[in-house]
Amino acid sequence: MMRRALLPALLLLLSACTPRPEPLYETRVLAFGTLIDLTVYGAPRELAEAAAARMSRELTLMNDAWHAWRPSTLGEFNARCAGGEPFTADPGLLPLIRLSHDLAEASGELFNPAASRLFALWGFHSDDPHGPPPAAAAVAELVAQHPSMADVHIEGGTVQCTNPAVKLDLGGIAKGYGVDRIIDMLREMGIENAIINGGGGLRAIGRHGERPWRIGIRDPRGPGSIAAVEVSGDESVFTSGDYERYYEHEGRRYHHIIDPRSGYPAAGTRSVTVIADNGTLADAAATALVVAGPEGWQSVARDMGIHYVMLIDSEGTVHMNPAMAERVSFVNDPPPRVIISAPL
Repeated sequence: MMRRALLPALLLLLSACTPRPEPLYETRVLAFGTLIDLTVYGAPRELAEAAAARMSRELTLMNDAWHAWRPSTLGEFNARCAGGEPFTADPGLLPLIRLSHDLAEASGELFNPAASRLFALWGFHSDDPHGPPPAAAAVAELVAQHPSMADVHIEGGTVQCTNPAVKLDLGGIAKGYGVDRIIDMLREMGIENAIINGGGGLRAIGRHGERPWRIGIRDPRGPGSIAAVEVSGDESVFTSGDYERYYEHEGRRYHHIIDPRSGYPAAGTRSVTVIADNGTLADAAATALVVAGPEGWQSVARDMGIHYVMLIDSEGTVHMNPAMAERVSFVNDPPPRVIISAPL
């Protein structure tokens, strides 16, 4: 049975009992398989509406170009990549591939967009993923081929793939990269205070009037938020979890964050929230840290340059580094069990 998340992983918390300062503009569009929210504070409504229309167009173009299982520019790239011959990559896709290469390396390949065939094998290249899970032999065969971003060689605008098992799925980075591009667009248009919230991740610039933006972090096993953080200036907050895309088969949950080392859904973690300077890094890191799990997240966070992490393990215990603990406030009383790590 397929379950879908009814709430975004990150919620913009606006007090229901306090009148909204004007102008506060909010709108929503569908892209990357999720709802993308735009909130603008302190800009003329005409400017905010123009930004929303432009955002919708830009996100639609990105989604169409980077889709992993429908006809797209990425699909054309994968077809050329499978041939093993050098070719000139689409210039709109190339920066995203370069960033994927660098972030995969920094994560020790725990973030591995080259493992698209594994994602498809588990049934997640579908608008309605469902079981049964694949045969163990099929998983082992793909893992043994070790598809990796290290097999994607870039020189200038030329790309060559040296492992026929490589097939890219940019779902673990495209939303963050798209959010970054929209923030750049807003700034070019003169908008200084805004949030782009893409379901599991957002980037905020400026402030909500006289106070920071207050962001709720979704409870991975319950309704609403488990905690909140405040952001101002320019920061990205991204959450990845086992509740975003999953199906249940014979009483067991199979989610879409695949551990490329085993070929199976990552175990031990319900969700990871990171705060970083940009959405691209935050998006990739949140995925990698789910795979790293409660035992390995600290070293991977250090390698990726992440300074704020909150991980909720499979028992509901919250793991945080001290800097993140200073920023998080829990919603419920009593709060969950918390383990504070060494500083990152």
